[in-house]
Amino acid sequence: MNIDELTFDERGLIPAIVQQHDTGEVLMMAWMSAESLRLTFETGTTWFWSRSRQELWNKGATSGNMQRVVAVAADCDADCLLVRVDSPGPACHTGARSCFFNELAK
Repeated sequence: MNIDELTFDERGLIPAIVQQHDTGEVLMMAWMSAESLRLTFETGTTWFWSRSRQELWNKGATSGNMQRVVAVAADCDADCLLVRVDSPGPACHTGARSCFFNELAK
């Protein structure tokens, strides 16, 4: 499968779940554009589209916690990505390892 076969939404974005490749830990979810996905493949590090800032961002470029990409897969509908990475430090902007730390009450 290639980038042209993916289903991007009306804004030209596709959700990307980022997972630590060796442990399976889910680190974060972010949005990718075709351009950020191409940059991810070209550089070997994760690039995303910031909906709030309306710009591309290279995860970890400022913090030093760059995510090295191991593999990228699309789901069966080609409308969501799983990006397996080697993430040396926190993935969340709060400083937490994973963005998924808020347990919901029943």
